[in-house]
Amino acid sequence: PLDPFVRIDTRINNARSLTDDDRTFLLHHLADLRKAWSTLPEGRPACVVHGDARVGNCVVTTDGRAHLLDFERTAPGPPEWDLTSTAVAFEIFVRISPEAFEAYYTAYGYDVRDWGGYPTLRSIRELRATTVAFQLADQGTIPLHQARYRLACLRGHHGPRPWAWAWTTIA
Repeated sequence: PLDPFVRIDTRINNARSLTDDDRTFLLHHLADLRKAWSTLPEGRPACVVHGDARVGNCVVTTDGRAHLLDFERTAPGPPEWDLTSTAVAFEIFVRISPEAFEAYYTAYGYDVRDWGGYPTLRSIRELRATTVAFQLADQGTIPLHQARYRLACLRGHHGPRPWAWAWTTIA
C-alpha cells in the first residue's frame, strides 16, 4: 500500500539546519499526520496511484503525447493522494493558474479540495515539501531561507494559506 511518509523522518533527523526545537516540532507534526492518515474519511475507491503525481513528473513530447515519469512510489492507495499534488501546486506553490486548475478538476470530474480528508493529505504534502527543502538547503541546492520560510508557515507564523512557496535555484 501507499506510504506517504517515506523518508520524512529520515530527512527530519538528518537535517543539519534544523534547531532541536524545530526538529521536535516536525517530529510531533509527523506523528499527528500519521494518526490522521490512519483515520481518513472514506473517499473514492482505492486504486493504483502514481504516488508522486506532479507537474515535474509529466512530460509532453513534440507530438503532443503526455508521459508520466518516476514510478518508484506507485502503489495501491487513495486516488485523492495523486489529486492532492495538483491542488497543492495550485494552492501552496501557486504554479498553476486558477483557470488551469479549474480545467483540471473539471476534466477529472472531481475537486479533491471538497473531500473531508483533503486537509490531511495537503498537510502531508506540505510536510514532505518542507523536509525536502531542508535536505536541498543542506546540500546547497536552494537557499536555507526558503526551507525556514516553509517551516515558519507550518508553525503558523505566516498566517493562513496560500503561502506562495517557490524555489529559487542557486547558480
